[in-house]
Amino acid sequence: MRAIWNNEVIAESDSTVVIEGNHYFPEDSINREFLKESGTHTSCPWKGEASYFSLDVNGEENIDAAWYYPETSELAKNIKGYVAFWRGVKVAN
Repeated sequence: MRAIWNNEVIAESDSTVVIEGNHYFPEDSINREFLKESGTHTSCPWKGEASYFSLDVNGEENIDAAWYYPETSELAKNIKGYVAFWRGVKVAN
């Protein structure tokens, strides 16, 4: 799977984890040069507290376009540290 935004591959992996229709990419598959920490946090009742990254690609910014769970509940431990995308990021084979 690939996550692409603004004509750049943000992440690529053969071992994503799909939860609720979202592909979560392993940490080592992420092209970190495009990610910037965000102060945004949200809460999921069964996964835990999500943290966000904004994307900065070719001079354009996509605010809070990626999220991850630095710590998870026991039910979501298989995605701890994995990153998922939305807000126009195309995720496909």
